Amino acid sequence: MGEFKVHRVRFFDYMPTAIRAMAFNAHTERLALARMDGSVEIFNFTDHYFQEKVIPGKDSRSIESLCWVGGRLFSAGLNGEIAEFDLENLRPKYSLEAYGGPIWTIISNTQRTQLAIGCEDGTVKLFEVLEEHIQFERNLDRQKGRIISLSWHPSGTHIAAGMMDMIRVFDVPTGHAVQRLLVDRGFGGSKSRETVVWSVAFLSDHTVVSGDSAGKVQVWDGHTGALVKTHLVTKWDVLALSVSKDESSVVAGTSEGTVIQFQFIAPTLHQQQDKEWVRTRTFKNHTHDVRALAEIETAIVSGGMDTHLVVRPLLEKFDEKSHASGLRKIHFPHRNLVSCAKKAGLLLFQFPGQLELWRLGDSDGHGKPGDRLPLKRKPEKLLLLKRKGEDHICCSALSSCGGWLAYSTVSCVRIYRLQTDNNNISITKVSKLPKALRSAHQLCFSSDSSKMFAASSQSSVLVIALTQSECKYVHTLKPKSGSRQPIHLMTTSVDGKWLAAANSDCEIHVYNLQKLKLHCMVPVYGSCPSAMGIHPTTNNMTVVHADQQLFEYSIVEKQGLHNVWLDRDTPVTHVTFNPKNPNQVVLHDMHMFCIIDQSLPLPDQKTQFYNQMTLRSLSEQERPSHLHAFKICKTFQDLLCVSLLDDQSLVVVERPLLAITSQLPAPVRQKKFAT
Repeated sequence: MGEFKVHRVRFFDYMPTAIRAMAFNAHTERLALARMDGSVEIFNFTDHYFQEKVIPGKDSRSIESLCWVGGRLFSAGLNGEIAEFDLENLRPKYSLEAYGGPIWTIISNTQRTQLAIGCEDGTVKLFEVLEEHIQFERNLDRQKGRIISLSWHPSGTHIAAGMMDMIRVFDVPTGHAVQRLLVDRGFGGSKSRETVVWSVAFLSDHTVVSGDSAGKVQVWDGHTGALVKTHLVTKWDVLALSVSKDESSVVAGTSEGTVIQFQFIAPTLHQQQDKEWVRTRTFKNHTHDVRALAEIETAIVSGGMDTHLVVRPLLEKFDEKSHASGLRKIHFPHRNLVSCAKKAGLLLFQFPGQLELWRLGDSDGHGKPGDRLPLKRKPEKLLLLKRKGEDHICCSALSSCGGWLAYSTVSCVRIYRLQTDNNNISITKVSKLPKALRSAHQLCFSSDSSKMFAASSQSSVLVIALTQSECKYVHTLKPKSGSRQPIHLMTTSVDGKWLAAANSDCEIHVYNLQKLKLHCMVPVYGSCPSAMGIHPTTNNMTVVHADQQLFEYSIVEKQGLHNVWLDRDTPVTHVTFNPKNPNQVVLHDMHMFCIIDQSLPLPDQKTQFYNQMTLRSLSEQERPSHLHAFKICKTFQDLLCVSLLDDQSLVVVERPLLAITSQLPAPVRQKKFAT
């Protein structure tokens, strides 16, 4: 594996925001997730839960609820607007004012023809879904209190609305309220407080299920308005409900961080005919409020204030225990937030509202493996650059020489010239940018810093020439596939000849930068690329996919990968190379980094995956029999970036999950010993 001096970086204070809403599209198997900062993430559940798209947030955007209509995604929030998102250009397509005050919820009917929203002013508003936009249709009977939650009956004829202290059932064709279900307040001192019906679910047999701020999950007869059953599940709030596709199961998320499952089953073996809603399981995978839930075919998906997405497989849906049946927690984005200037020893950290530029520390000491070396120069923050406007930063890049910095929002691109002189740094904004450079999904610089590449719409790439005095548009590189999907990965070769770009159609296009035209399209593999790099000497391209498969193109030999590698549950997000040893490829995911030595054979399924410390403990005679291409290091955890500098030192950027948890607000209920 070789020995490396490691810069262990823990000063990137990455802090994800709370998950506020989610919606699952059963047809495409995509989960849309909204965070408190107004950003939206799309996960592909058919491709190892890969985060294939991110729509950046905006200061004024508030998202309380998400809703799919076919392949179209809508949101509504407390700013009183409904927005439809452009999933090809990763931005809102349009937004419109609903004129009902803050919007608490948005739903669609199963026929995909109408949207309904619940407003602060007590109205349920219906919108017609047209081909290119939506159009206000009418209001249902106005109520005296705000509409907090909605659920459409599968037939499309009725809507249940959760309010303060009650649930209203509306007849959609007439617009009139036909039932009023009164919800009991809590016990003791909470009787004086209004009960908020945070979530409702309307089932095919006209059963209404509600979750409220008094900690109750209640089952109602929607025809008569009668209360059928009450489950008191918590002293706090029941915040979210989700129903399985076959309506045999309901899950509820609480302020205590628990997810509780109810199933429609016979209470005893002797009463098979008399089915009822029975509390069956409790899951505790969150420390804080569970704000959003989705019960899908094989799992329960949940998220909330503790910021991570949990996929909890339902074991009865699997024939045998396997990697697919394991619990998954998605903590970090599946894309890079760190740029490394390999020649200059600088790091650029991307936050939604700012960029931080740091100079790495230095040590002239030497030691044995595992030693901490004394610093002769501490890491130093050189620059804090705040974005202009309300739009959050969606991508950023730092040139390898440290002389250029760029970032983009959905509305503009900014390029800066950096000059560092010992302890001084000067930054100059490039004032005149090409008109074609309006926004970018990804940015990167050529190895010699003479060009910048900006991923634009319809999988195209703009080539921008950089000089001391100006930025000049050179050419637009376009794929021949006709894909409209956004590019999420770009990488260039060290010799400046090649550029590779990957999009969420799983396509990788390789462009010849000398001829400024498409060179080839890599054979399409069925899983999305999560990381890729071009080798500095051979120009072979290494690509890692979301399903953990790893390919090197221009190599004829192919061999299956070890299950220990394939069964990892976080994608590889970065690939780099050791210029001093052409056989070594360095890559990492959240939990480990790995050096692949191509001079050694791939391990077969019987081979043990020893770590380096264990290998060193083996005798000289035993060691050769355990050598193989994969060298895995788990000394460092919760990784956001691993990169190799030109001076042969490794940069490892960690963000311990405990550091994120320590910055969260206190949970509503701290479990104490023996309680």
